Amino acid sequence: MKTVDVVVIGMGPGGESVAGTLAKAGLDVVGIEAELVGGECPYWGCVPSKMMVRGAGLLAEGRRIPGMAGSSTVEADFAPVAARIRAEATDNWDDTVAVDRFVDQGGTFVRGRGRLVASDVVQVGDEQFRATRAIVVATGTKAAIPPISGLEGTPFWTNREAVSAEEVPASLIVVGGGAIGSELAQVYSRFGADVTIVEGADQLLPYEEPAAGELIAEVFRDEGITVSTGAAVDAVAYSDDGAGQFTVTVDGEQLQAEKLLIATGRRTDVGSLGLDHVGVDSDARFIPVDDRLHVADKVWALGDITGKGAFTHVAVYQGRIAAAAILDEQSDAADYSALSRVTFTDPEVGSVGMTEQQARDEGRQIRVGQANVPSTARGWLHKAGNEGLIQVIEDTSTGTLIGATSIGPAGGEVLGALAVAVHGAVPVATLKSMIYAYPTFHRGIEDALGDLS
Repeated sequence: MKTVDVVVIGMGPGGESVAGTLAKAGLDVVGIEAELVGGECPYWGCVPSKMMVRGAGLLAEGRRIPGMAGSSTVEADFAPVAARIRAEATDNWDDTVAVDRFVDQGGTFVRGRGRLVASDVVQVGDEQFRATRAIVVATGTKAAIPPISGLEGTPFWTNREAVSAEEVPASLIVVGGGAIGSELAQVYSRFGADVTIVEGADQLLPYEEPAAGELIAEVFRDEGITVSTGAAVDAVAYSDDGAGQFTVTVDGEQLQAEKLLIATGRRTDVGSLGLDHVGVDSDARFIPVDDRLHVADKVWALGDITGKGAFTHVAVYQGRIAAAAILDEQSDAADYSALSRVTFTDPEVGSVGMTEQQARDEGRQIRVGQANVPSTARGWLHKAGNEGLIQVIEDTSTGTLIGATSIGPAGGEVLGALAVAVHGAVPVATLKSMIYAYPTFHRGIEDALGDLS
């Protein structure tokens, strides 16, 4: 058994960040990762998927030229996208650079799956490390696979296979209409696949405002994607006759496609981490943490496994707070009231803080304002591909925004101003008194504020 200052189990974005910070501070840090240092995001998640989105967006823009700026003939080619993913995002799924970066910061890297075997001891393979200062758990999540009859054993895709594919299938069924499923459905459709997306909830993007799901569904249908919401997948069958084909039974109707993407969320594995040694229920879905990411004496957790938002920016944010706590430095407590998120469909869907329904469920007295992007000056000028809306939610007891949604060609960027307003509790009166540059997409915020009622 080796005694060290800190052991970090899981070197995704948050784990890598906190491990590097502590190592640079002079602590003896062991970082443990079973897969690739950097986690899901740079290899199979946010980074490569947005490269795919960028390519698909260029195709869509090319197809919008007629009636706006001349004529165009656009031929899709997925090969440059696949090559870029391998060259720029993942280096062919090799984390040597990331490992070397951590080691150069003074850390010790161990490949394997770590688990607590005592309140202060982590085992990985045949090695054991006693942590005198801190154990940090940041093991993230994996794709959740639903127990659909016939699915097990078939060559279905998760986000990993969809991102690492080198060719576009002739047809694709996407089960799950959340952020991952919606983004990839639109990408593959724009590159030529015949796509059907199936979502069990009554809307696409079920965690967003109903208007967001309705708008994205309308855009998808206009682009030729078949959208089925409020639908149950009864069974899956796969015929490997050389070409290979999936048959998916949805509410009694049989749908067929060359590929099947399962995008039904993410799952944790708290039970495998040995956290019962520090009082955490092995059956827990998430690791309970306080506002400093503290779990128990000398144990912290961060990232997806804390259930505070499955986003890279949340994990890195939590990593800063945990690192400060471990180093006995002052820092703000974790605050998720202005948590921002963006789904990179076209149009982009950005949101911050509460939805209207969440606010009403909490008994808040609210006013809601909305502006349709095509009706704003910039939206009218933009024309083709100008779908979107901006919605703001005011808590009338404080006169500040507690939530907002920004959908549009630059929805994620417009969200920045709204996130500052929610996070800083900027009075609505102050927001209304601002000068908004004309003609910009963000000027639609002024229109939405004027619509508060």
